Amino acid sequence: MPLRWNGKPDPSDPRYQDLSRRLDFAVHLALYAAINSGLWFVQLLRHPWQHLAWLNLGWLCLLALHLTMVWRMRARQDAS
Repeated sequence: MPLRWNGKPDPSDPRYQDLSRRLDFAVHLALYAAINSGLWFVQLLRHPWQHLAWLNLGWLCLLALHLTMVWRMRARQDAS
């Protein structure tokens, strides 16, 4: 199901807020994929960077935390 909004946007609408959170997560995921794949590619071309795996793991943990927040807030909204 594609993400879209029909009608006039109202930031106080819970459905609009949920869509905004989901789109923010999608942007966060896209940035993670683009930047980290680029860093790994540069590492392969030049010299090994020993802390790159830790950077990726840390960012992945933040991404998982962001996804958990989106899910919990959606579950809270569905319960209301």
